[in-house]
Amino acid sequence: MRNFVVLLINFYQKYISLDTGIFSLKKGTTCVFYPTCSEYTKEAVLKYGVFKGLFLGFRRILRCHPWQKNHIDPLS
Repeated sequence: MRNFVVLLINFYQKYISLDTGIFSLKKGTTCVFYPTCSEYTKEAVLKYGVFKGLFLGFRRILRCHPWQKNHIDPLS
């Protein structure tokens, strides 16, 4: 199941994401975080498993807004 979720995230990053996918509007990132939320979620799924990884990714997405102060937020 972990590999399937990572495969879905890779598909999203390659084809759908506004940062890296075919729909990207400009070169570079539009995400306020580094790493991007999708990369963060993928790392969390690989490190902690599907359920905790998706929970951490969802929590990260809820914190995403243009007024975010800390732009560097690595997986700890």
